Amino acid sequence: MDPCCEAGPGPVEKECPSCGHAGIEVGRITLKALLCSGALARLGSGPHRLCPARDCPIVYFGQGEAFRRHEVRVPVYQKEAEGARTVCYCFEISEDRIAREVETTGASASCERIRALVQAGCCACEVRNPQGTCCLGHVTALVRSTRAAANRSLAESAR
Repeated sequence: MDPCCEAGPGPVEKECPSCGHAGIEVGRITLKALLCSGALARLGSGPHRLCPARDCPIVYFGQGEAFRRHEVRVPVYQKEAEGARTVCYCFEISEDRIAREVETTGASASCERIRALVQAGCCACEVRNPQGTCCLGHVTALVRSTRAAANRSLAESAR
């Protein structure tokens, strides 16, 4: 039989089967590190994605499979309420820590600390971060938005 006539694995799902949001591709190593044992036993070989929708119960999905919040070993940044979420899983930096730094000093040293540790080869983003990638983009954006909010608050109180 001609190989083109054989049934393949089917199309790769790119949207979450529960909410329809576009998923973020995640490496298999991330799922192997973060799924609880029961979920890990069901892990298929195909590609997987993270659903970034906060209100969706599905964290990871792949061809015909889905893994929910209770099947993941850590709280997932994209799925948690703002305030005290972990933003850097390797070095345990949270939103509230960054907010305290900005409130106290007007800046945050977290970006520089993470950058230095990454350059020193001390990160493990692919196995610790549920997104499977470096957190520095999220941390930088969070620092910017926290500083902007602090500046707006200062401006309002000065009136």
